[in-house]
Amino acid sequence: MPDYPAPHLLTFAQIGDAGIGYLSVSETATPSLPFAVQRVFWTYGTPDNILRGRHAHRATEHVLLAVAGSIVVTTESAIGELSVFRLESPHVGLYVPPNVWHTMQYAPGAVQLALASQPFMEEDYLRDYQGFREVWK
Repeated sequence: MPDYPAPHLLTFAQIGDAGIGYLSVSETATPSLPFAVQRVFWTYGTPDNILRGRHAHRATEHVLLAVAGSIVVTTESAIGELSVFRLESPHVGLYVPPNVWHTMQYAPGAVQLALASQPFMEEDYLRDYQGFREVWK
């Protein structure tokens, strides 16, 4: 199994200023994106009492961004390390490697953009928490 870094924040440059607005580009991420993007999707309109995610991936890596509003992402590594990240700026993303259980809770009006290293494959998902613990213990 390849060795992946732990979940961590990536900061994208903010090009522009408050008077004209900003543009952020993936080629200016620090550190750079650790994979070539194969899939892009976005989540919106999620009620704030709903916990989304609740899964891990066998092979897919993600970078999650709150392009509007704020999102609290909780991650759990295969060895049980818990981390909580608050995404609330569109120029800061969260890298989520494979083998990491993750959940997201959205503030009203939040929009999440996800960049993924793989196309959608249902067999890549570990949707049962106990199954996740068994596979990666």
